[in-house]
Amino acid sequence: VVFHPLGQEHIKSIASIQLERLAKRLEEKGYQLEVSDKALDLIAQVGFDPVYGARPLKRAIQQNVENPLAKSILAGEIVPDKKVQLIVTNDQILAHQ
Repeated sequence: VVFHPLGQEHIKSIASIQLERLAKRLEEKGYQLEVSDKALDLIAQVGFDPVYGARPLKRAIQQNVENPLAKSILAGEIVPDKKVQLIVTNDQILAHQ
């Protein structure tokens, strides 16, 4: 079996699928997640490694999206029943309501 290395577009597609799963989990809790194209691009860029392929992607999503989002929810900065947008500011992913 021949394996071909993943390219940036492959990583972006995988990141999109992972973020859709996160959005579904959040939706069950009453939050509506919307990911900007720039945020998706940045996550794919941070989560890509030419040697390891998509393996670092899940950790990149946890560190750059899930953890900060959870902290904002716990701090009451993000509330249910309002759309949460992931945007990029100064090369950093921010959750904005």
